[in-house]
Amino acid sequence: MTDANGAVEASEAERRLRAEFPVVVEWPVAWAEMDYFRHVNHARYFTYFESARIPYLSRIGFRELTETMQIGPILASTQARYRRPVVYPDTVVVGARATEVGDDRFTHEYRLVSRALGDVAAEGSALLVSYDYAAGRKTPLPAAVRAAIASLEASIGQG
Repeated sequence: MTDANGAVEASEAERRLRAEFPVVVEWPVAWAEMDYFRHVNHARYFTYFESARIPYLSRIGFRELTETMQIGPILASTQARYRRPVVYPDTVVVGARATEVGDDRFTHEYRLVSRALGDVAAEGSALLVSYDYAAGRKTPLPAAVRAAIASLEASIGQG
């Protein structure tokens, strides 16, 4: 849908996504992401999730810790649930949020909304473990990262 000025109006699914997730990115679907079955290949969804995960990690300071202290996240597992096929042309809007925080890990949840469909096209999750890259083993989640996650998640609905 577009308004009188030609701007794209957000669907209810996109408005909910933006209200419920502290990090949201938009990704234009490329023709090359389509597969033989004429929809976006299932593997591309993990790239879409990653496109929201990386800015989330930057906002909580985890990427900087990797550069300065060699402590950062490592992806332990990930999954996706495909709800509707996405096809070119489209733009997907992807949200990332933390749902559980443990001693040395946190769980990310992702939601992907198709602008063309005006609906949720996929959902996913990932388990991110705090990792000491110098020592080659997991390590407790840094207190600053834990606090930044809490602060970022508390910002939902305040913007």
